[in-house]
Amino acid sequence: MLENIWHYRQFIYSCVKREFQERYTGSVLGILWSVFQPLAMILVYTVIFSQVMKSKLHGMEGTPFAYSIYLCAGVLTWNLFNETLMNIVNVFFKNANLMKKVSFPRVCLPTITVLSSFSNFIIGFILFCLFLIIIGGFPYLHIPEVILVLAVQSVFTVGLGLGLAVLNVFFRDVGQMLGVITQFWFWFTPVVYPATIIPESLRWLLGFNPMYHIVKGYQDIFVYGQHVDYIALAGVLLLGLLLCIWSLKMYQRHVGELVDEL
Repeated sequence: MLENIWHYRQFIYSCVKREFQERYTGSVLGILWSVFQPLAMILVYTVIFSQVMKSKLHGMEGTPFAYSIYLCAGVLTWNLFNETLMNIVNVFFKNANLMKKVSFPRVCLPTITVLSSFSNFIIGFILFCLFLIIIGGFPYLHIPEVILVLAVQSVFTVGLGLGLAVLNVFFRDVGQMLGVITQFWFWFTPVVYPATIIPESLRWLLGFNPMYHIVKGYQDIFVYGQHVDYIALAGVLLLGLLLCIWSLKMYQRHVGELVDEL
């Protein structure tokens, strides 16, 4: 499978480039929107929550931008997870005509989706890092841990998404149901609120939420300048690897039937 991805790398690169360009085709500002949108999010969070609402994060009362950084770290990474997952789940439907007309390894499609979502994320992430550098809060020593958390997130998202993508071809409710589940999932994950506001008697439930450990990893690094919880991330990585094995087996078992079902 990895050999197929490498062999078709030019095809994958061309598709990722085309998807990125098509996103802004027809707009006057074009690719500049990929900069303006995340920049607007960072500015809104900074101005509204730090300057207008004077929002404070427990334990970080002396840091004026703490809650804005907390929000940006959580929202940016949650959006990457949500966009990647939803696009992977619908990837075979979206490319049904291409699959019927052109012969190529089907595994290229989820790869294109992941890289396309990542290209959108990286622009916002770079702007977020520039913001941290400007205010003097960039965690230079924790960059390897950021890459680690991003890798764990990618394994978990791909493992979950690819299996659901195959199921979605045979059971069309999967994609619709996932859209509802992710809305509840977002609010069950401390992205816009700190975990400390959850009653202590219920806080243990967060331990079963993989995205809690991933989002918390980014927030620990960018907000508190702390090391990530390696044990918790190891658990998420193990879950992601198990999901990858399950997804690949399901994909290999049904790859020949996908075109007929679409």
